[in-house]
Amino acid sequence: MGVLLPVVFSLLAAFSNALATVLQRRAALTVPQSDSFRPGLILDLMRRPIWLGGILAVIVAGVGQAAALATGPLTLVQPLFVLELPLALLIASLIARERLPAGLWAAVGGVVAGLGLALVAASPGGNRTHVALDRWVPALVVSCAVVVALAAAGLRRPPGRARAGCLGAATAICYALTAALMKASMHILDDGGLDAFFTSWQTYAFAVTGIAALLLLEHAMQGGPLVASQPALTLGDATVSLALGIVLYEEHVRAGWWLLPQLAGVALIVLGVFALARGGVRTA
Repeated sequence: MGVLLPVVFSLLAAFSNALATVLQRRAALTVPQSDSFRPGLILDLMRRPIWLGGILAVIVAGVGQAAALATGPLTLVQPLFVLELPLALLIASLIARERLPAGLWAAVGGVVAGLGLALVAASPGGNRTHVALDRWVPALVVSCAVVVALAAAGLRRPPGRARAGCLGAATAICYALTAALMKASMHILDDGGLDAFFTSWQTYAFAVTGIAALLLLEHAMQGGPLVASQPALTLGDATVSLALGIVLYEEHVRAGWWLLPQLAGVALIVLGVFALARGGVRTA
């Protein structure tokens, strides 16, 4: 199907997720902090209209992401979500009616240029529609074990950078796993219709991992500054998604000398993301 449709749908989803992040973070800062994992946090947030607006944006993002994953490879779609951070800061600055400093605009340009360079050099390809269960099991076991370990490590620490970083990384893995499972469900829906979709284990698995990601995200936002949680979330989602796309769906990226511009693009993204996260503490 080419790259146009998945790119357009991914950009729509990234914008909606960025809006959701801004609204959810503002809502999360209005409820009491918790020192441990508290499912009741969601009930507190549901009483706040701004959080419900964020959830509506999450739903729109989910639809866009599903459409993108149905039409393109995981290794193309998920890295585009790196744009969430610059978009979130731009949206937050508009809501706060504050201008972004020149340094942050340079960081935004670095992220966009780095992402473009990395994706053009990598030229992600492949769009496998079926993943055997013997591939899913080890990926699910390893991913869930790492998420539990990161969440436990974060929740044992007091509010601060370490806590936010661990929870942000755990959230990133859940997001990547949700995307991988959602991609499988979209192909099942396309091939077998609604009956197959609602009777496949992947559909319920991505619902569970998506809910886990949402709950972890709220705790990550409460747990410390954006400079700690956002890089772990942004870079972790793209990295884990790339690995899952290659391992599960047998997608591929260019190797050889093409690795040099890919690494240069990744370096620009990393530098830009950390610069934006540092500056975003004031804006978010």
